[in-house]
Amino acid sequence: MTKYKIIATAAMGIESLVAKEVRALGYECEVDNGKVIFEGDELAIARANLWLRTADRVKIEVGQFKARTFDELFEKTKALDWGRYLPVDAQFPVSGKSVKSKLFSVSDCQSIVKKAIVDKMKKHHNITTGWLEEKGATFKIEVALLKDIATITIDTSGAGLHKRGYRVGQGEAPLKETLAAALVMLTPWNPDRPFVDAFCGSGTIAIEAALIGQNIAPGFNRDFISEEWPWMSQEIWDKARDEAEELANYDQDLDIAGYDIDHRMIKVAQQNAFEAGLGDLIQFKQMQVRDFTTPKEYGIIVGNPPYGERLSDRPSVEAMYAEMGDAFAKLDTWSVFMLTSHEQFEQYYGKPATKKRKLFNGFIKTDYYQYWGPRPPRKTN
Repeated sequence: MTKYKIIATAAMGIESLVAKEVRALGYECEVDNGKVIFEGDELAIARANLWLRTADRVKIEVGQFKARTFDELFEKTKALDWGRYLPVDAQFPVSGKSVKSKLFSVSDCQSIVKKAIVDKMKKHHNITTGWLEEKGATFKIEVALLKDIATITIDTSGAGLHKRGYRVGQGEAPLKETLAAALVMLTPWNPDRPFVDAFCGSGTIAIEAALIGQNIAPGFNRDFISEEWPWMSQEIWDKARDEAEELANYDQDLDIAGYDIDHRMIKVAQQNAFEAGLGDLIQFKQMQVRDFTTPKEYGIIVGNPPYGERLSDRPSVEAMYAEMGDAFAKLDTWSVFMLTSHEQFEQYYGKPATKKRKLFNGFIKTDYYQYWGPRPPRKTN
């Protein structure tokens, strides 16, 4: 098999989680802003798409070079080994972005990269007249310029990796599945401990916890654009999916619950959980956070509560934070993890966090407030 330079893109703040996942798949990697870079073959591409819970996309880097003029961009793009990646009938739309670079016209960069690839492909396949027939598999190419360095990649994922395929309904401000998985993975939760999402909405955090708890590959029930590619054979995908099936632990008992004030969202969450094949494993119930109580111990509460972004919503949101603090104060063995953009969250909750972590929920800058409870006692045999 051939070796490729693979890039797993990531939201700001969770690159280290993506790197941990890549290493768990058996690949050494390096971490950069917004991405994790590693080497691997075709099977590595399939595994990364199936298994990475917190990455946005998996891309192949075709080349990286300095480009300060359009001539430089054209010639250096043309010099790349496009015949290695693209069959003669490939469809290859080109997208682009430019940050702090002399070549700031994205549309011009896209058309120049497209023309350079066409010239190289015609030469590679000895085509002297006419156009390339773009009727085959799709290879989405991106030219990204940052400080005059051009990076040219091919997207192997297609739809973003947050699209797991189980979401049949959602609320007004849905949490991306990749971020929901990150919120779970940033806690010390394991399947032996109770898990609660106190603001479950469409159920994403609870569903991601269940997938983690039973070690189910998040991409198991969806397709990827690179499955169409002639050099990503069906045997490779079958092998990667067979591995995932063998590693899943469907017999793992889980104690996962989701609560929300809106009964309509409880129905949506239940539908999504059943679509994910986890409907019998997660208990969803309508409840206000102030009413939460439990005799269980050493559990984990994760939540993405309302932020009070609109000024008119702030008083009710701040009152709810205070009620939450009162309710959770009684759970002296539990750990609490809350994501919000409200900068005075700790003040209204009534307690300083053990630790805070900066994360982005889409374009909203948030903090993940972590309140660590005691560790559960070790089990004795």
